[in-house]
Amino acid sequence: QHALNSGVRRYHVAPVLCQRAKVAMSHFEPNEYINYEKLEKNINIVRKRLDRPLTLSEKIVYGHLDDPAKQEIERGKTYLRLRPDRVAMQDATAQMAMLQFISSGLPKVAVPSTIHCDHLIEAQSGGEKDLQRAKDINQEVYNFLSTAGAKYGVGFWKPGSGIIHQIILENYSYPGVMLIGTDSHTPNGGGLGGICIGVGGADAVDVMAGIPWELKCPKVIGVKLTGKLSGWTSPKDVILKVAGILTVKGGTGAIIEYHGPGVDSISCTGMATICNMGAEIGATTSIFPYNERMKKYLGKTGRADIAALADEFKQYLVPDSGCQYDQVIEINLNELKPHINGPFTPDLAHPVSDIGAVAEKEGWPVDIRVGLIGSCTNSSYEDMGRSAAVAKQALAHGLKCKSKFTITPGSEQIRATIERDGYAKILREVGGLVLANACGPCIGQWDRKDTKKGEKNTIVTSYNRNFTGRNDANPETHAFVTSPEIVTALSIAGTLKFNPETDYLTGADGKKFKLEAPDADELPKLEFDPGQDTYQYPPKDGSGQHVDVSPTSQRLQLLEPFDKWDGKDLEDMLILIKVKGKCTTDHISAAGPWLKFRGHLDNISNNLLIGAINIENGKANSVRNALTQEFGPVPDTARYYKKMGVKWAVIGDENYGEGSSREHAALEPRHLGGRVIITKSFARIHETNLKKQGLLPLTFADPADYNKIHPVDKLSIVGLKDFAPGKPLKCIIKHPNGSQETIMLNHTFNESQIEWFQAGSALNRMKELQQKSS
Repeated sequence: QHALNSGVRRYHVAPVLCQRAKVAMSHFEPNEYINYEKLEKNINIVRKRLDRPLTLSEKIVYGHLDDPAKQEIERGKTYLRLRPDRVAMQDATAQMAMLQFISSGLPKVAVPSTIHCDHLIEAQSGGEKDLQRAKDINQEVYNFLSTAGAKYGVGFWKPGSGIIHQIILENYSYPGVMLIGTDSHTPNGGGLGGICIGVGGADAVDVMAGIPWELKCPKVIGVKLTGKLSGWTSPKDVILKVAGILTVKGGTGAIIEYHGPGVDSISCTGMATICNMGAEIGATTSIFPYNERMKKYLGKTGRADIAALADEFKQYLVPDSGCQYDQVIEINLNELKPHINGPFTPDLAHPVSDIGAVAEKEGWPVDIRVGLIGSCTNSSYEDMGRSAAVAKQALAHGLKCKSKFTITPGSEQIRATIERDGYAKILREVGGLVLANACGPCIGQWDRKDTKKGEKNTIVTSYNRNFTGRNDANPETHAFVTSPEIVTALSIAGTLKFNPETDYLTGADGKKFKLEAPDADELPKLEFDPGQDTYQYPPKDGSGQHVDVSPTSQRLQLLEPFDKWDGKDLEDMLILIKVKGKCTTDHISAAGPWLKFRGHLDNISNNLLIGAINIENGKANSVRNALTQEFGPVPDTARYYKKMGVKWAVIGDENYGEGSSREHAALEPRHLGGRVIITKSFARIHETNLKKQGLLPLTFADPADYNKIHPVDKLSIVGLKDFAPGKPLKCIIKHPNGSQETIMLNHTFNESQIEWFQAGSALNRMKELQQKSS
């Protein structure tokens, strides 16, 4: 309320203090300046208060505190009120974020913000044709995002520009920045020394509205790197190894901070790869300290002035000597071997040398149907160069890929540069198909023709996650994640049983040869070729811009406020589904063909929990309707309960909601009448998204109590009138035979988040505060 009353940071009024030099955050925002002096001032205030050395993560996070003098700071416990520098949104999540911002009633965003059109382009026949088809199919959505950006002061990157995280690295991330993005792989920007955090759209609205953004004070896990990368070992192998150590939830509530002498052997884009995939271990974000590799990348991408300024403030962009981490992992890069992770989960780590034998033992298909390189994780110039170096050797011996092979450039700049420098030609000659500059198969945007659904097969990718059905909607596709150069080598060999470090291939002349470890420039010798101009500047005054949302549209729908809490306990709720095992946001709100409904809440709600496994019958999308006793689809059952005025709950397992940041996984249950999600544990982003939409994410005080609840039971949540931070709630379980038992449920709500619940959603609460302040 204080922030709204004082009008803090409204209408792009970023604080600009007297600096040694005024350096713009980006070429695209010449009047928005990097404010290292504010960062310096805040860090010094906090360091004096805490009286101890600070990690790099702490410096940048605490350097963005709204009130560094009074903010309570305790790692893993207190909630911080922060002032991020900017916001980035991809087109699938930007629709709902902008719809929520429109609902807020504010005239313009308060911080620099951008929209990136990368998610709605389906891979089918190749870059140009796929892009044009996407423009035709998604014209209504692109027009909405373009006009909404123009009206509210948001920069708009048109379809074909590239993947959001590559665009951010090239243009917006810089050492010391705090950026939030509506995509779980936003931590990619940590490769340039920034704290870049993936969030839901409602969190982005907070920042765009100019009010402090809340984040639980993260713990800090240190990963000390020694030695030096060489040979077939790549930056991807670092994070694949870390994922194997920490698992998909080991980083939850923590920032992963890389440090040590081994850091300097990794390129800037390689560091971005490592940070990007930190999302797969549940980390809040990941970061590397500012160094010469970052300086080199900034210079090559036209930002030498930022590097010069960062040099002046370098002591605030590296960790203090003697700083303490909550946990330390040490990896000797000299000993690290190429890894490949999977199938079905990104933390199942194997050395490439072992995967063939493991696959045969487990009954996984060893023949590789498709190899796919690119994605937001591995689509840099260096990645493409190393893959081309492998492909060039095969071509010299008359070989092409035995597997199908696709290439996804990370941005228009990367595409244009690899075309100019010959990499794209080599990759095509070895059998590759160059796709559009977009997410494509990584997020399920893949019109795959070479297999039928249900057919058991193997693919290898340089992507970041490989959950069941994610890439092609086929639950029998065994997807493995590795580096682009290993994908290329395995695609040439056509089998998981090939180890490029030791095994030989047979050339067209019948002679055996061994692939040499790839070597490629981390940056082009010439300047980057920017390719086509795909950026739309927001006008200085967008107040006259019209944003069209047709009431009959099947793609877009204006939002209606959710109902407020009625002041009573939640009594006799039915259980929509008790989920068995892994339940990611892909299971809760599937992507692929459903992406077209990301701007229409009612339509996309027809995919609610259709991928989750019902413990009652072991099936997906089949639950018992407690009112009719008939089994049917999950969304249909939820709609029936809503029609009958019956509240319902979901029971989940460990790390519920891991994966993508998509807030639709929280919006949909709220829209269809859900009130409570009770699990053994939550993934960070999803738990916050649920709170933002007025739902109650609760965890079992005793995880074994998961077994006490049955799908036919009724639940009552007792104690909501006295709902308070740190105070458990009671759950009364009513069994069909009339017996009852009570269990305790924990929560992580703070005072303002309890107000979100009481108001019906965080957006409702924001409106209430606006009305009071005006």
